[in-house]
Amino acid sequence: MAKRYVFFLSVLASLLFSCRPHIEQPDFLTVALSSTNSKIKRVMDSVAQYELQVRYTQIQRIKDSVVFTDYNYQINDSNYFYPASTVKILTALLTLEKLNEMDSLDLYTQFYVEGDSLETTFANEISKIFAVSDNEANNRLFEFLGQDRINKSLKDKDLAPVRISHRLSTENAFEVTTKPLIIYLNDTTVTLLGPSTNRPAKPLLLKGIKKGAGYYEENTLANESFDFSLKNYFPLSTQNEVLKRIIFPEQFSKNEQFNLSEDQYEFLLKAMSDLPKNIGYDEMDYYDGYGKFFMFGDTKDTIPQYLKIYNKVGNAYGTITDCAYITDSKNNIEFMLNATLLVNKDGIFNDNKYEYEEIGLPFLAQLGREIYNLEVAQKQLK
Repeated sequence: MAKRYVFFLSVLASLLFSCRPHIEQPDFLTVALSSTNSKIKRVMDSVAQYELQVRYTQIQRIKDSVVFTDYNYQINDSNYFYPASTVKILTALLTLEKLNEMDSLDLYTQFYVEGDSLETTFANEISKIFAVSDNEANNRLFEFLGQDRINKSLKDKDLAPVRISHRLSTENAFEVTTKPLIIYLNDTTVTLLGPSTNRPAKPLLLKGIKKGAGYYEENTLANESFDFSLKNYFPLSTQNEVLKRIIFPEQFSKNEQFNLSEDQYEFLLKAMSDLPKNIGYDEMDYYDGYGKFFMFGDTKDTIPQYLKIYNKVGNAYGTITDCAYITDSKNNIEFMLNATLLVNKDGIFNDNKYEYEEIGLPFLAQLGREIYNLEVAQKQLK
């Protein structure tokens, strides 16, 4: 065990044996963010620059109950960050839910989007969303759902704040009319799933909705802040709530749960934890940590089989985010971790000069390792 944990462990032992464990919990997040490791320290030394937000959720199983204890660092729903591909977890979830309402369709139904050259299945597109964060896969399912259905479904489950307004990395990102889907009911019969017309997005009124000193548009530099007010909004608190409802649905009322079958839940959990190599992607390009930023984002090491990470990452416009449930069957630990930070040193957006590799990924990976090591140390003391 690392020497720097020795003093903390003595304090931790006192907490564990003198307090009721389901009420008093050690604050691992403060300890982790106080690390002297350079990957953590360089962000914490200039934390305002990086717009850092973190939530760590300790999980206790007490008989038939699960108790969540949330620890927050600068979590504020009013401080905007661009959620990037983390919104794809909503696309996947609500696609499954809609399929569950349609007698003629299931995960393995073949379809294609009008004007698209790819014939695929809903299962394939959901798998690609989690394995390699495929934008086109997300957008195909977005056409199946539409903005209004996504937002209404989340509101009905009392999931807020959140607003989904656009597709990802495509010219028709904000188009309010979805494209038709051509559905194969069997080898010889097809049907058309018609388009839906959705309400246009209204500007968000949040702190930090305009960022930076400039941005590029069609190779021309605009010397003004980049405006995110019409873009997707999915703060960490809501991401954390979505993750809890996926992993621990029984802890929520029926109307707060996602309406998925047991088979769909099994498929979803496998997709969230699967590694790219397991579904056919080249291991050299899509290494284990490609979509697992916590603990492995800064390395190409193989993730041990006893570790499972159920998550969705995102990075765009210099903002890098991970939302994860991490389990270790060897040490019998589990926890949730959500974090986001902005790595855009020059303050210019759309210039493709972001410090993901130098700062963002190392920070998230080390943060995951710090929390993990503290969780293991606590387990060994019991």
